[in-house]
Amino acid sequence: MEQTAAVADAATQAATTVAPQATDWWGLLLYCLIIFAIIYLFMVRPNKKRMAEYQKMVDSIQVGNRIVAAGIYGTVKKVNEKTVEMEIAKGVVIEVAKGAIASVE
Repeated sequence: MEQTAAVADAATQAATTVAPQATDWWGLLLYCLIIFAIIYLFMVRPNKKRMAEYQKMVDSIQVGNRIVAAGIYGTVKKVNEKTVEMEIAKGVVIEVAKGAIASVE
């Protein structure tokens, strides 16, 4: 009888110490939200802002502006929908994609 009581006590202790603990879902959710907020604030938002400024610069290109496209300096001669014709030397006109324009001077 003492043996069965000791076994029962041991089983009860084992059950209480081995019992699965409830997962803290709220803590995990909060952790994920904080990580996503940090990524948004330091990576996504600044990149959107930079792209908006770049698009504004490209849309403001006019004939006569001096630009740098793909490392080549030139003067804008004609602005098309997706390309820009720029003169890099007297009488030498090349067509460059607007996405290749690095800066407007």
